[in-house]
Amino acid sequence: MTSKNTTIAVNKETDEKIREQLRRVLASKAFRQVDRLQSFLSFIVEEMLAGRGDKLKEFLIGVEVFGKESSFDPRMDPLVRVQARRLRTRLVRYYREEGQNDEVVIELPKGGYEPVFQRRETSAMKRTVSAALVSRNTILVRAFDDDSSSRDLAYFCSGLKQEIIHALSGMESIRVAASEHVQDSSDPSGQMNVAMIVTGSVRKSRDTLRITTSLIDSTSNCYLWSEVIDRGLQDELRVQEEVAQRILKKLQAEFGSGGSFRSAKRPTENLAAHNLYLQGRYHLNQRTEQGLSKAVEFFDKAISEDPHHAPSYSGLADAHGLLAHYGVLAPAEICTKAASNAAWAVLLDEESAEAHTSLAHVKATQDWDWRGAEREFQRAISLNPRYATAHHWYAMSCLVPLARLDEAMEELQLAQALDPVSSIISRDLAVTHYYKRDFELALEQCDHTIEQNPHFAAAYWTLGLVQDERKDFEEAIAAFQRAIQLSPPSPRIQGALGRTFARAGKPRQAHKILDELQQQSKRRYVSPFELASIHFALNQLEQGFQWLTKAFQDRCFELVAIKVDPKFDSVANDPRFSALFNQLGLL
Repeated sequence: MTSKNTTIAVNKETDEKIREQLRRVLASKAFRQVDRLQSFLSFIVEEMLAGRGDKLKEFLIGVEVFGKESSFDPRMDPLVRVQARRLRTRLVRYYREEGQNDEVVIELPKGGYEPVFQRRETSAMKRTVSAALVSRNTILVRAFDDDSSSRDLAYFCSGLKQEIIHALSGMESIRVAASEHVQDSSDPSGQMNVAMIVTGSVRKSRDTLRITTSLIDSTSNCYLWSEVIDRGLQDELRVQEEVAQRILKKLQAEFGSGGSFRSAKRPTENLAAHNLYLQGRYHLNQRTEQGLSKAVEFFDKAISEDPHHAPSYSGLADAHGLLAHYGVLAPAEICTKAASNAAWAVLLDEESAEAHTSLAHVKATQDWDWRGAEREFQRAISLNPRYATAHHWYAMSCLVPLARLDEAMEELQLAQALDPVSSIISRDLAVTHYYKRDFELALEQCDHTIEQNPHFAAAYWTLGLVQDERKDFEEAIAAFQRAIQLSPPSPRIQGALGRTFARAGKPRQAHKILDELQQQSKRRYVSPFELASIHFALNQLEQGFQWLTKAFQDRCFELVAIKVDPKFDSVANDPRFSALFNQLGLL
């Protein structure tokens, strides 16, 4: 937006111009698939034009736009505030991209729900190239180099490029980028916003052409594949077509299913086991207590169907590990199960990226063997660079504990490009911003995750952590309470809520949660980490360190990020903290 904006007074003369702009915004790509934000924006604009802007409050919007009952309490449910942040982000995106030359600007200022309408000068506006391409499964075909001594094969190189583009454009699972646009839309680091690059060269010796084709991973700038073809010059069109078809077949093999590389080993012939495995992965990705327990059941059934199905052992290792990480079971109850299943998966299929990822995760989160974990993660990524979980867990289980947060962010962004619908990857991008103390970016990413999956309790838990660090305690409390509504009672979420009560100057409520967690611990596992966090927030350091010591004895998952977790900034210089921290081997 430009500093030349002038506010538009709302009256009969300007109403139609504002409505016309509203229709333009709602029809844009930025708003095309977000029905709730369309309804939100339409409602507040029409109310403003009707002279009822002063009535635009959270309760009214919750009931009229989002269908809440009359019992809706905005203090307990932050839905409207979350959606308002999403709406602001979408409007900024629209005016930065599609609407950069629009005369009328609709804004939603922070702190309220009354939209503002502004007019801006468009003559001086320059249309920039659209925002970076989504890199997942996007391929750039570069012009082939004419390396002949006479430099007379430019026509052949140009035709070869066009033949490859034509062949690849027929694949549903990939998109072929226009090279002139990609050059202009590279990110500030200079990295192309495409997943892979097809390139090559042509040489000639008498009547023989030597055509070298290569496939480059743009993220690592490493060659994934290269091939040389020698052909005569008798039928140039046939040669160009043959080269294009070879590249097409190579990519079809690698993008054969959902854009992922296929395992080097043959998939199981037992379809029942494979289907059970897929159901297990689905439940695992829900990241709820019930979902993780169901995942274990499905993986067990898959192994009963096929005792040699390596992916199911990998899934079982992951599910057992996450049951401990989310505080459902004590680490001591599952560590042997997670480790043995991960090791068995590798024994069954040494070339499985999933198996090496599971083993790496165990080495990091259970053994605190950071070098060994990093070797296994790198092995997994080398076997399958497009296995999103390998990049995701490499970031969160290895790079984050080592405080290599910029590298972790790069791995997470790659994981998200490979699996853009994953709620947990999206959430962990917010967590990493939180660890970097970039709370505004963390807040924005939380909103994006909630937009993607409004019923994902883990996103509201993270939103609460971020708001707590911003000292917006009422918002934090509302976020935690929403997370509790969306999932069964979780000590992890209750502990976070108790900590915020303590920091917000509400010790009575904090002690009540401490008592509740102590009672729960008689019936189920409650991580000492949560109890330590509340005591530290209450400035009860002695009790806090007693529970933190117990957390180290239990090898609680949350400890792996303690070096970068803002929750421990207040005690990081205490000698008792240093003594415990040294056990992690993260010096």
